[in-house]
Amino acid sequence: MNFKRNKKVVLILCALMIFSLLAGCGGNAAPDKAAGDTIKLGFLGAKTGSVANYGIPGEKGMKMAIDELNAGKGILGKKVEGIYEDNKGESSEIANITTKYITKDKVVALVGDPCTGLTKVAADIAQENKVVIFSAGATGADVVEIGDYVFRNTLLDTVAAPAVVDWMINKKGWKNLAVITSGNNGYSTALTPIFKQAIAEKGGQIVLEDTVNDGETDFTAQVTKLKNAKPDALVFTGYYTEAALIMNEAKKKNLDIVLVGGDGLYGQDLAKLGGEAVQEKVIFYAGFSTDQPSPETAKFLEAYRAKYQEEPDMFSAQFYDAIMILAQAMETAKSTDPSVFKNELANLKDYPGVSGVTTFGADREPIKSPVCLLTVKGDKFPALLEKIPVQAK
Repeated sequence: MNFKRNKKVVLILCALMIFSLLAGCGGNAAPDKAAGDTIKLGFLGAKTGSVANYGIPGEKGMKMAIDELNAGKGILGKKVEGIYEDNKGESSEIANITTKYITKDKVVALVGDPCTGLTKVAADIAQENKVVIFSAGATGADVVEIGDYVFRNTLLDTVAAPAVVDWMINKKGWKNLAVITSGNNGYSTALTPIFKQAIAEKGGQIVLEDTVNDGETDFTAQVTKLKNAKPDALVFTGYYTEAALIMNEAKKKNLDIVLVGGDGLYGQDLAKLGGEAVQEKVIFYAGFSTDQPSPETAKFLEAYRAKYQEEPDMFSAQFYDAIMILAQAMETAKSTDPSVFKNELANLKDYPGVSGVTTFGADREPIKSPVCLLTVKGDKFPALLEKIPVQAK
């Protein structure tokens, strides 16, 4: 055996192994990760856990959009592949999944999460690695500010909540309002100040402020205080589960009150858990309704119903639109490089999506209209109560 020759071979093999490991670590995203025949997109959403009502329909909307693209020419003639992990609505899970998508699966974009707090966790990682993240639901503050690879296509709370408060005070005459916040819910703690500011600006009065926590089931104390305060309506800024339980307790105490909130109430479990207590008694805003559809929405509704034998919701529509907007940006840019097609995303104007017409402003924030006021009516959920046209400031 030639020792020197064998030593040289060993050194070359070691160098190759180190190079291979470094390549797999994926610091910043490689410019041409879709250089092969497949473009990979990573789904961010919960399929189990407390916010699965957002992620499950979102995944269906994303899959439908990808199937439609692949039935045609894909994107730039390449097949599109979705990768679907379950983040369970947990920060640690979404961090791990985002890292996996970027470093192992080599996605060119992340789609989701519908929740603001979870989106921020993933967006920090995506921005650092120069991969586009497109949230199909995050409505809270300080999301796109994370960086120029971060986008969303949802109706913003800062646009919707003031419009809804104006409707409550000036159209319905509900001027004395109670406000309940879910203290351990980032969505709720961020939305409450927006509602409070709008109430003050529109001439309303807050007669009671109180808190609950996600996961609680006994709201006897809160509803007792609510009944004593005698508000015209209740603003609850949390999620659908707690809203349903609050309204069940209100019904037990013979408190006849309307609960108004944001799109965090948009979950099938609102109707299932709330039963009669939420019938036309819970009103929430969203950027999507199956009632009075546009031509684009009508086509989507027909295809979705045929594919899944169920009604789509805001999240399935927004995930669908997010995929199609990403596809359009890559086609226009003639590139799957996130650093290139993100610039086309930023220039989006008057996109006729199934979830509404979307334009990105100079700050890359979505401008969407109208605000849809939705409720529970009979067996229909959600049922359109009214559409409010708005303009972003």
